[in-house]
Amino acid sequence: MIETRQGLQPTLVVIGKLNGRLPPGIESVAEQVRVHHVRTESGLRRVLPDASIVLLWDFSSLLLQQHFHLARALSWVHIAGAGVDAVMSEEIAASDVVVTNARGVFNQSIAETVVGMMLVFAKDMLTTIALQSQRTWRHRDTAMLAGQTALIVGAGEIGRAIGRAAGALGVNVTGVATSERHDPDLGLVRSVKDLDSLLPAADFVVVILPLTDRTRGIIGAEQLALMKPTAQLINVGRGSLVDEDCLIAALESGSIGGAALDVFQTEPLPPDSPLWAMPNVMVSPHMSADFHGWLEALADQFFVNLGRWLSGRPLLNVVDKRLGYVPGNPTP
Repeated sequence: MIETRQGLQPTLVVIGKLNGRLPPGIESVAEQVRVHHVRTESGLRRVLPDASIVLLWDFSSLLLQQHFHLARALSWVHIAGAGVDAVMSEEIAASDVVVTNARGVFNQSIAETVVGMMLVFAKDMLTTIALQSQRTWRHRDTAMLAGQTALIVGAGEIGRAIGRAAGALGVNVTGVATSERHDPDLGLVRSVKDLDSLLPAADFVVVILPLTDRTRGIIGAEQLALMKPTAQLINVGRGSLVDEDCLIAALESGSIGGAALDVFQTEPLPPDSPLWAMPNVMVSPHMSADFHGWLEALADQFFVNLGRWLSGRPLLNVVDKRLGYVPGNPTP
């Protein structure tokens, strides 16, 4: 077991709850680490100076970023989510603290959600549901997914899973990453520099990127104007990847066909947002990744890494703090 300045039992601070729950099974590590759960600034300030490990269980919490200067003994932060933007301040990025994330837990669930969203649009299910509520029988022809083109903006593990799932239904998939490369799932992945030239051919533009300074606002007015008037935008990455005001304008004007949005610049989405009432928009409450048993899967992944940390072995899913994601299969 790794020794700390407090002796043989390191301190683990768990920040926040998910779905109102602490990490399932957290009591099982009580003999190995001293566990403190905090949800408030005052609670964190009290225990953070002695913490060796922080589990950011509420992956959107900014508490650690705001009080990192108090973390005198901290060596490892684990985020119970794929995105690390909630902790990646300049101070944390420049520190010796190791950051890990939940890479791999959500790949299949997000891929299934995205394909489901594509099917909703192709099969005009939004209209079908609206007509059902009106007790109206209106026969229509609908599109086939097979032969359509999906541009996946973000060719990491989740993007590759989306590509495999969509490709199985006959969708022509093109991935976009930092630089051009060949990928076993996506084929030729194009450089993000080519994004604007690829947008006009896409029937679906799927945004699944980490939020960094380079990717913030990557889909703005210029990119939306390049899309087909029948194209659908799907965002399952982060809300701030897309300029929301420009997206609303494009949807209202009909310059794009519709959008399926799981993430937003402000969450929960404010009740007065026009996105709620648009007939060509699907709004889901940041749930594309979440499946039955996801909390247990997240906790188990952390416990595996905790065992490695306690025994001095290398951690899994180490984030490159300069890039803002786990390298391996390169992503933007």
